[in-house]
Amino acid sequence: METHSSTEATLVGQTDLAGFRSEARQLLAHQVPPEDVQWQLQPGADYTDPQSPLASRPRNVARAATAIVPASFTRLCEFVVLHRDPARFSLLYRLLWRLVHEPGLRNEPLDADMQQAQHMAHAVRRDIHKMKANLHMRLLQDRAGNEVQLGCYQPAHHVVEAVAPWFAKRIPQARWAIFTPERSVRFDGHSLRYGPGVPQALLPGLHADEEAWLECYERVFAPHA
Repeated sequence: METHSSTEATLVGQTDLAGFRSEARQLLAHQVPPEDVQWQLQPGADYTDPQSPLASRPRNVARAATAIVPASFTRLCEFVVLHRDPARFSLLYRLLWRLVHEPGLRNEPLDADMQQAQHMAHAVRRDIHKMKANLHMRLLQDRAGNEVQLGCYQPAHHVVEAVAPWFAKRIPQARWAIFTPERSVRFDGHSLRYGPGVPQALLPGLHADEEAWLECYERVFAPHA
C-alpha cells in the first residue's frame, strides 16, 4: 500500500493570512496535495510580534503558482481566515489547489467546498458588523486623571484585528481599549497595540464599577496603560 508523507505548514497566529499565502505558494510550487498537508499554529507565538521567528519570513515566493487564482478568492480568504473553524486553512488550501488544477471551479457556485467557504465568510462579515453596532464604550478616568474609553465584547470569530482600525478611525482623538476573551486592543490616539484576551469570567459586566474596569485595563496593558 502506498503511503503519503505529511507536510506541516506552520502559522504564527489564528489570523495569519500572510503566512497562509506564503505557505500555500510554496506547497503549490512543490505540488503538495491538500490531503498531505497538516496546518498548525506555532505554539505560544503571536504573529504581531516582530520577534517571532516566522514573522519576518519572505512572503513573495512562488507567486507563479497562484497567478491564475481569481481576485474574488483572494478576498474570500481575507474573511475565511477570521472564522473560528479550525479546519478553515485546510479548506482554503484545498480550494486553492482545485482552482489551480480545475480552472472551471470559479464558475461553479454550488460546489460544496466553495459554498462552505462562502458561508464562513458571511458569518465573519456578520460578526464584524455586530461588533461595530453593539459594542458600547464606557468613559472613565485612569489613575493619572486622563480620559479613556473602555469596552468589552465577545465576538463569535477572530475579528478583533479586523474591527480595531475601524474604531481607531471612528474615534481618532480618544484613548480607548476593547477587551475580548481571545484578544484585547488599545488605542493611544496614534497607534493600535494588541494584548492578551480576558477570560469570559473576568470581563467587566454591564454594571461593573469603575474600579473593575480600570483593574482590567491595567492588568492587560500594564505597565504602559
